[in-house]
Amino acid sequence: MTFRTTLLLLLSAATLCAQKPKFTIGWSVYVGWNPYYYMDKSGLLKKWADKYGVEIKVQRFDYAPSIDAFVARNIDACTLTNMEALDLPAAAGVDTTAIITGDYSNGNDALLVRNGLTLAKLPGKRVLLVEKTVSQYLLERAMTLAGLKDQIKRVTLVNTSDSDIATAFITNSSQEAVVTWKPLVSQIAKTKGVTSLFNSSQIPGEIIDLLVVRTDVLNKPDGQKFAKAVTGAWYEMMSQFKNDKVLAGAAAASQDTLASYKDQLSTTNLFTTPQSAVAFTEAAEMKQKMELVRQFCFAHHLLGDAKSVDDVAIRYPDGTVQGKKDRVRFRFDTTYMQMAAQGKL
Repeated sequence: MTFRTTLLLLLSAATLCAQKPKFTIGWSVYVGWNPYYYMDKSGLLKKWADKYGVEIKVQRFDYAPSIDAFVARNIDACTLTNMEALDLPAAAGVDTTAIITGDYSNGNDALLVRNGLTLAKLPGKRVLLVEKTVSQYLLERAMTLAGLKDQIKRVTLVNTSDSDIATAFITNSSQEAVVTWKPLVSQIAKTKGVTSLFNSSQIPGEIIDLLVVRTDVLNKPDGQKFAKAVTGAWYEMMSQFKNDKVLAGAAAASQDTLASYKDQLSTTNLFTTPQSAVAFTEAAEMKQKMELVRQFCFAHHLLGDAKSVDDVAIRYPDGTVQGKKDRVRFRFDTTYMQMAAQGKL
């Protein structure tokens, strides 16, 4: 082989590599989303990306900025809860599809209080939380279930970043209530005089953690390759998720100890198999839970210029639509999880 031929072959290979479709996943610190960090660092994601001829970048954000980046189309996929997947992208006119149902919060999200504060005494108090997220949803569900729905407007919400919320609450003893998620919940709960008043295990399956992709990305052949790659990597990792080395790798995403991460997992209903994720996503109860979520979003004007709750519709795996069929903005798609379950990835 001549030098010229060798050089041409190398240039061709470099061109092919440069032409690989590139995709970015945004994630934020949370027990159910830290695995994306491990998938990236361990090489597992690259293995599957190479299989499908794509490049996948994993980028960390605080939670609210991750949504902003997703809505701005600066990233292709994002780790979101079902509520934020419905309201914030939809409000900005971004059609989204959930391709991986990772888990639901089963105690990770909590309302913590000082000085023996009760739900009945919460009206008139300040509550730290990340506003317009599931933290606000949890607070309102707690008050509604306690028969205090008409008192919700009397609670003063203090919008606080997840990066700052633990310090803001712990260092200010006059602050009596906070809503957040683990590991911040565990950190705050160690503070003297602080107790948990309500948590997500009391509303099981309502706060769901997803990987959501922009539908326009997913509708392209390269986007489908991306979806297959990330789903394949996810479930290969999930098959190893009882291994302490793997768990420690995921814990490192939030600089947690293995013990702390296991504590977070204990209050997470993690779907470690695609079969369990598909069963949950396709169950009739999903529509009932999403009805609560969409009504909350509409009541708080989180659906953009929607004049009716039905103006931002949800499509389910069985093809049924909650809302106006010509106004679908959020979709649950079990296609890729089904492929994983059938060993077709």
